[in-house]
Amino acid sequence: MKLITEATSEKLRGGFYTPQPIAEFILRWGLNGSDNYDILEPSCGDGIFLSEIKKHGLKYNSVTAVEFDEAEADKAREILLKNTQIINDDFHAYCNNTLQKFDLIVGNPPYIRYQFFNREQQIEAGDIFIKAGLTYSKLTNAWVSFVVGSSLLLKEKGGKIGFVLPAEILQVSFAKQLRTFIASFYNKINIISFEKLIFPDIQQEVVLFLCEKNNSDEHNIEHIELKDAAELKSIDISKLRSPKKKVDFKSSKWTFYFLEQEEIDFLEQISSKYNISTLGTYANVEVGITTGSNDFFTVPLTTVEKYDLANYARPMVGRSVQVNSVIFTEDDWQKNKASTAKAHLLVFPNKENLNQKNGAVKYIAEGERLGINNGYKCGIRNDWFVVPSLKISDALFIRRNYLYPKLIINEAKAYTTDTMHRVFLKSGTDLNAFTASYYNSLSLAFTEVSGRSHGGGVLELMPNETEKILLPYNIENATLIPEIDNLIRNKVNIEDILKKTNQVILKQHYGMTDREIQLAHNIWKKLSFRRLNRSK
Repeated sequence: MKLITEATSEKLRGGFYTPQPIAEFILRWGLNGSDNYDILEPSCGDGIFLSEIKKHGLKYNSVTAVEFDEAEADKAREILLKNTQIINDDFHAYCNNTLQKFDLIVGNPPYIRYQFFNREQQIEAGDIFIKAGLTYSKLTNAWVSFVVGSSLLLKEKGGKIGFVLPAEILQVSFAKQLRTFIASFYNKINIISFEKLIFPDIQQEVVLFLCEKNNSDEHNIEHIELKDAAELKSIDISKLRSPKKKVDFKSSKWTFYFLEQEEIDFLEQISSKYNISTLGTYANVEVGITTGSNDFFTVPLTTVEKYDLANYARPMVGRSVQVNSVIFTEDDWQKNKASTAKAHLLVFPNKENLNQKNGAVKYIAEGERLGINNGYKCGIRNDWFVVPSLKISDALFIRRNYLYPKLIINEAKAYTTDTMHRVFLKSGTDLNAFTASYYNSLSLAFTEVSGRSHGGGVLELMPNETEKILLPYNIENATLIPEIDNLIRNKVNIEDILKKTNQVILKQHYGMTDREIQLAHNIWKKLSFRRLNRSK
């Protein structure tokens, strides 16, 4: 799994893309005693899978390896594996033109964004999606089309693919239709993840996707987490033959499958059992203000004073470290203002209404000297320095989080940039009750399920994902706000806070049992621990 820049670097130094233990394991799983398979590797690099076949004397009928880079294809040929064909071509073109079908397809597809494809590759990749009945978009990554295309090249009666894929396949929106395709196309899916990063140089978490079709009506899935690739040697391949969890075709993300079946069932049933609605029932969530250049438009007090910009400076909060509580008050903003924090958003009128006698003209000229006006967002405006969508929200939801995502009352009426989401309450929703209702183990569990994790343990939620969080709203929860705010301001451990709020929000107001509350809490802890462990 490699970014295009890192792929080039690896090729220059002749390095293997896939660690040996992973290549050896995927082949061991895929062949599993068979000696007459036709094998395909759609992106063979310099031949780690071919080397493993030769090293272990694995038996097969034929091997076909495709590699776009000519130098790498030449290295693969040097392995001198019998009954093997090395094809120097783009896999997409090969996939659309070959008539051959395969029993086993293995590999580590390239991680290349659509915009880095040449025009011919884009057309060929689009044709693969058409054949599969899927929609191709500019958000699609190369590894997605490799998975779809490889699936189409499997023999009608059975077939397996064993791929190293980015863990984002489990959660990102552009891979949603791929997850649906895989779930329908394959009958057995095994996902193996690792506590340690396999490719630390690019901070890319990967999983092994082991999929098998047998033309039955069952569609099952299983997840195994290992410490690192070395532990693959200890896996009993026979245990991968019968995954137990039923594929949920309604689920938009597959982070569910990091959980046990009891936990999955709990998350699927709890909403209807207790009639708990989502956060989006009570509020609309939008991205923060897109300034086009936060460095230019968000400034500390020193910049306001230096350029005489007081008439254009508005209160703002743009970073999670500037919010230490559940309520962002006027006093909180004043403290940020007095520090070196960028506590002001510069709101300029159009050129006709701009005061030519104060520092705004000078500051705007400085922006033009720096080329801010040439950026895409600024460049498409009539007046590049006039920021649109200047709405102040009732609450704020931090976009990227570490320990847990915060929902914050915007008492200071501050603007925010796209580092936070703006939350606008719907009619009839009480702000204090809405905010307090979020601070419970069930809602935090759904933040982990709804969001996606990044390198360093960061959890990111987009507006539509935030709206899907279960929110056990009750008007009486409003009385909890002062205590929650005080505890968070005093840096009390979130688990100690949840012990108190769970009893009121989940047990008292919704009637959940102690067992169910503990189950919700354990799910949040399991998923958040797994995410945070990536930062170590």
